Amino acid sequence: MGDMSKRNCCWYEEEIEQNLRWCFALNSILHTGSSQYQDIALLDTKPFGKEVVDFCKSHLLANKGAFFDPRLHVVINDARAELEKRKDQFDVIVGDLADPIEGGPCYKLYTKSFYEGTLKPRLKEGGIFVTQAGPAGIFSHTEVFSCIYNTLRHVFRYVVPYSAHVPSYADTWGWVMASESPLDLDAEKFDVRIRQRIEGENRFLDGKTFASASILSKAVRKSLAKETQLYTEGSAKFIYGHGNCNDTRA
Repeated sequence: MGDMSKRNCCWYEEEIEQNLRWCFALNSILHTGSSQYQDIALLDTKPFGKEVVDFCKSHLLANKGAFFDPRLHVVINDARAELEKRKDQFDVIVGDLADPIEGGPCYKLYTKSFYEGTLKPRLKEGGIFVTQAGPAGIFSHTEVFSCIYNTLRHVFRYVVPYSAHVPSYADTWGWVMASESPLDLDAEKFDVRIRQRIEGENRFLDGKTFASASILSKAVRKSLAKETQLYTEGSAKFIYGHGNCNDTRA
């Protein structure tokens, strides 16, 4: 990218493959810097949600067919506002959100008030909510993972934390699944559901893999059991970083 400190450019370009580059317009470049390996830019890209979806439809191969499935309905909007205005309910809601960072776009979607007042009423009877919950390693799980888990434990009757190592993050990452109905983690039943609902074979997930993911280390289990903080707008916890956005777009 060259010397970005001297650039005043409204376009960002990334080479994905040899003959494929991704270019998009920016509101602004918020910060520039460099490391031993590459130049670094923190970019403000709020308005290009539709462009990302259109790009994925055109160029991504693995999940391309999903975009053209008649059952799919894509909404690009403020996630909280969208749930608040809807009257329909869902079997599953997945919060694959940006990490909770100070000033970030969606840390309020990890709060007890959001879970309790907005999200939970949108689940059907027996419905399941899943959220990504930040780093979950031995040294990192107290950043936000334990707090998010404890918050959901105060909103839902049944809560299961689980984790997996993500090589590109160089850490273990955590998720939390919650419901008002018991969560059956039996590996054989899990595999039966996969065969009934999915064509082909998953590369990663099967019953035993998920069952093992829900067995956390002793240190993390003890820490989660002792966690007392609730995630609220007034007592929000953040992982490392800082955002520049006030909406809850997801």
